[in-house]
Amino acid sequence: MLPTPGKFTLVAGSAEGITRLNAFDNALLTSGIGNLNLLKVSSILPPGAVEAATVDVEPGSLVPTAYGAIESDVEGEILAAAVAVGVAADGGSGVIMEFSGRCSAQEALEQVEEMTREAFRQRGRQLATIRSLATEHRVGHIGCALAAVALWY
Repeated sequence: MLPTPGKFTLVAGSAEGITRLNAFDNALLTSGIGNLNLLKVSSILPPGAVEAATVDVEPGSLVPTAYGAIESDVEGEILAAAVAVGVAADGGSGVIMEFSGRCSAQEALEQVEEMTREAFRQRGRQLATIRSLATEHRVGHIGCALAAVALWY
């Protein structure tokens, strides 16, 4: 079992690539987490985790990450990805929600923030704050939009 992360960072980026995978990789690079080994996780913020502006770990580190990403090769198509972190009023575990779709960044933000509020309602818990971030990308050749919450130590 891995230790429980004590920090979290919201990132977002978008990019073009020669393939869908290259577009995804380039979006990771523009978001600042392209040189890490991401472990995709479900969406719980550990109790007491504090937000940090950037992810400060060695390249190649294993980093638990909740993310939403979308790729497309339809020229001119608008892509968006967003993440939201819901911090619990009681200081307990929070919730992370991610969303990606063919929409604007504003629509993606509204969706992911509503998903966060609903997750707290379903848990019967009080939400203190929501931190969110989104990106939007107009496809040139092959594009990707990505938003993520990296959990680290």
